[in-house]
Amino acid sequence: MEYLDRLGTFGAGLQYANLPQNVRQQLGWVLVDTVGAIVGGSAEPELRAMAQSVACGSGSTLIGLGAKASPMEAALINGTAGTFLEMDEGNRFSRGHPAIHVLPAVLALSETQGADAHRFLAAFAVGYEIGSRFGASAQLRDAMHVHGTWGTLGAAAGSARVFGADAGALRESFNVASSMTIATSKKTMLQGGLVRNVYAGLSNSNGLLAAQLVRCGFQGEADGPASLFGEIVSERYDQVALLRGLGDEWHLMQNYFKLHSCCRYNHGTLDALDMLAQRNSLPAAADISSIEVTTYKYAAELTDPAPRNTLGAKFSVPFAVATRIVNGSSGLSSFTWDAIRNPEVLALAARVSVVEDPSMTARLPQERPARVRIVHKSGQLHEAEVGTNRGDDTSPYTTQELSSKFIDLCERVWSRSHADALLNATLALSEAKSGETASFSTWLDMLNRRADR
Repeated sequence: MEYLDRLGTFGAGLQYANLPQNVRQQLGWVLVDTVGAIVGGSAEPELRAMAQSVACGSGSTLIGLGAKASPMEAALINGTAGTFLEMDEGNRFSRGHPAIHVLPAVLALSETQGADAHRFLAAFAVGYEIGSRFGASAQLRDAMHVHGTWGTLGAAAGSARVFGADAGALRESFNVASSMTIATSKKTMLQGGLVRNVYAGLSNSNGLLAAQLVRCGFQGEADGPASLFGEIVSERYDQVALLRGLGDEWHLMQNYFKLHSCCRYNHGTLDALDMLAQRNSLPAAADISSIEVTTYKYAAELTDPAPRNTLGAKFSVPFAVATRIVNGSSGLSSFTWDAIRNPEVLALAARVSVVEDPSMTARLPQERPARVRIVHKSGQLHEAEVGTNRGDDTSPYTTQELSSKFIDLCERVWSRSHADALLNATLALSEAKSGETASFSTWLDMLNRRADR
């Protein structure tokens, strides 16, 4: 069977009730984490202004805003919100963030199509797995940002599954969606260009549109993904890797969650700082002469010591190091406008250097290593090194840590009592029985609550 046919057959045939118990549980936590990222991002002023300007329709929930929009508008806005804080989950093998590229489209469409919990969750699983596999099979050009690329195919697959598409229609959704990705620039993240946050939103809205176009009779190339990833945006396209373990080895079981509120490339360095803090070997900012970070290629690109906005701060190793040391945390409060204007943080960031070690780059994607050397003004050296980052499937956060993260994100918008209730309802959704619509409708109502903060 031709490889796109196999993907289409997989997506059309997946039944949520037939997924292994551990996969269903993991999907529930991915859902929790992604919803939390969207809720937290919905509090950002640029996102709220965007929603007021863009949303004209009705039918689909704008999470955290207490408003509705058309499915395509909701997919765009919720997808944008979910990347604002850099707290959305990701996958080290696809080298990107599958869930936020799929959930907003699948959720918006499920709401207007009257789907039950199983149909919604099956579509989410299909979109995640297919999108992540396309990402893992390709090696995007270094100048590209991963958002807005293969995620569009994942959103199309998930949306087609909501529509109840057969294997042939799912296959065609890949071909059509391949012509609807965007040309993304990595410089937007390095320079703090907020347009970067819209990339995931466009993947969702364009993927949803692709699935609708197929229903209208539109067609794409005979093998759109091969053209896109084999000739245009990617250095390689491995169809064997794309299908390896399909239906048995789940990408969502190999994902990572984030507690550091910044780009994943910073996390190895921040984990090393946490190790020093646990040893009581992390000096105060005023006592530090210099800091050298040695890490892998992509992290070594994040060198701006004076980012121009909060997005730029999240993509700066020097700033992340400095704000963690000065503020004692790498959480949301350490990457705010106040933090990037803090003269003590900026002064320390200027004393941080970042270099690549090619042997560390060679350890990707299994590890994302970093070594931190802090020179005290007395001449004393403090050093720590990590390989696996916390939050990976090989070094996971506890469910309590993930629950606390969800509550913190939701409390940017809602009361603690509503955040607690939503957490419980989201986890319960993954245990809903087939055909049950009441729990899904109740959950949607909770997402549609107007902000009270």
